[in-house]
Amino acid sequence: MSENPNKMRAFLPEPTLRRLPWYLAYVSMLRTNGIEHVSSTQISKELSVDASQIAKDLSFLNIKGKTRIGYEVAQLERELQDFLGFKEVHNAVIVGVGSLGAALIHDSGLSRYGLNIVAGFDINPNIAGTTLREVPIFNIADLNDYCSRCKAEIGIVAVPVDQAQEVADLMIAAGIKALWNFTPFRIRAGKGIVIQNTSIYSHLAVMYNRLDSQKNDEE
Repeated sequence: MSENPNKMRAFLPEPTLRRLPWYLAYVSMLRTNGIEHVSSTQISKELSVDASQIAKDLSFLNIKGKTRIGYEVAQLERELQDFLGFKEVHNAVIVGVGSLGAALIHDSGLSRYGLNIVAGFDINPNIAGTTLREVPIFNIADLNDYCSRCKAEIGIVAVPVDQAQEVADLMIAAGIKALWNFTPFRIRAGKGIVIQNTSIYSHLAVMYNRLDSQKNDEE
């Protein structure tokens, strides 16, 4: 890509950005299987995304396929990895090391996509002072001091909903620049703080609603 990826990210539509990891996962599988070229039509069949939309999405990254050949799989994989930042290491801390927080620490897949969880924090004295997959767990009181030393830029919020805003405020005060929020609470933050909400419960609500609608249509 000849253009600056950071500049390109500034105007990339969010729906496009959400689809790019789908394309990456698929072409990575193709490369593993020894496939050298793939067309937007082939990607479309596998991912149920219109072929013209795929071509448009990739054009935002200045990636264009060749007539009757398609995209070179290895190159497309590299371009997507570079653009999405999955090859860079981003230090993160997580507050709330209950069942969800512990599961995220145990998820080795996150590190393959550049997320390096360097520490966990919790108010539970039975958890603080332990380690999970070599990740140290500290008392929440140590958050500010630790973040200043480890240069973490991402904070993962995995606490009960009534503690979400307080924890977010503590993270921001400690120098965290981006929050990955796993609670249903809509965190408030000042300008310059990136917030990504990933509410499992919201996705459950949508799934349940669509399931019920489908059942009603069948009756």
